[in-house]
Amino acid sequence: MIVFALIFKWHVTPWLSGKPKKIALGILILPHAFRHIGLTFLTPAVVSEAMPSAFATAAGYGDFISGLLAIVALLALQKNWTSAIGIVWVFNIVGSVDLLNALRQVEAVPHFGAAWYIPTFPVPLLIVTHVMVFVRLVKRNQTNLHAPQSHPSTSPC
Repeated sequence: MIVFALIFKWHVTPWLSGKPKKIALGILILPHAFRHIGLTFLTPAVVSEAMPSAFATAAGYGDFISGLLAIVALLALQKNWTSAIGIVWVFNIVGSVDLLNALRQVEAVPHFGAAWYIPTFPVPLLIVTHVMVFVRLVKRNQTNLHAPQSHPSTSPC
């Protein structure tokens, strides 16, 4: 988690700061389009036999639904739908709740089997990007804050 947070703080955030809000959101949402990887938890040949089925089902389908919502959000942003920001909010809330629910249950999972890479690599990336999406959603558009304002009394016309 620390490595992803530092990468995003030092490199990604400064790079995204010059981009329009919808472009930046799309870039941050892109890794979530691969959340079908969570379906790995439902593959008996990959996970440990000791993995609780309640965890596997919730994590697997929660990730899959979050991934589908990410794709819809990406399409909405790309096509400039009027509902795009609302769809991003829905995706980000559902995806965050899914990850928080999985993290809440993780102590009940004694062994991940071959799926050990999911909580060690994609999950920290997804958490960092979810936080950054929330920040972008609540942040006012900086380009409008610095635009010169004309006042009727000082206008040359």
